[in-house]
Amino acid sequence: MTVSDIPNLSAHLSPLPRLVLDTNVVMDLFHFRAPPLAALAAAIAENQVICLANDKTLAELERVTGYPQFRLDDAARADLLHRYRQHLTVTPIPPSMSELPPLPKCRDRDDQMFLELAQYAKADLLISRDNLVLKLARARQRPCPFAILSPDAAMNKLFGADSVSLLT
Repeated sequence: MTVSDIPNLSAHLSPLPRLVLDTNVVMDLFHFRAPPLAALAAAIAENQVICLANDKTLAELERVTGYPQFRLDDAARADLLHRYRQHLTVTPIPPSMSELPPLPKCRDRDDQMFLELAQYAKADLLISRDNLVLKLARARQRPCPFAILSPDAAMNKLFGADSVSLLT
C-alpha cells in the first residue's frame, strides 16, 4: 500500500480510515493531549476514523501508563484507558499469522504486535513515533499491506497540509 491509498479526511471519503496507533501516539493523544494532534483527537472523538487495538496492544498501554515518569495514579490510568477504549474497535488476536503474507520483521520484537494488528485488522495506516517501525515503511522484500507514517506525516495525509507540524 502506498500513502496515496489512504483515505483523506479532508475529502470526506468513505469508508473511514482504519488506524493502528502505537503506544507513544496513544500517550500523546490521551495523556499529554498534544496540541499538534488535536485534529486526530477530534476525528477519534467524532468517530471519523476507526482506531484498532487488540489485547496485546492494550496490555502494553496499560503497562506503560504505570511508568513513574507519567505520574499517573490508578484512577488516572483507569481514566486514560477508559477514554481510549471508548473509541476502539478491539480485534481478536489470530491463532496464527501464517495464513497471511509475511511482514517485515521489526528489530524491536515488542513492536511487531502493531504490525501484526495492522495486517490482521486490515488497517490503512499504522501511526508510530518509533524509528525502527518507521524504517519498515521502506521494506522492499516484504512490503506491508498498509502504510506506516510518523504522526506528522499522518496528520498531513489525513487532514491536509494545513495540519500543525509535530515536534517542531
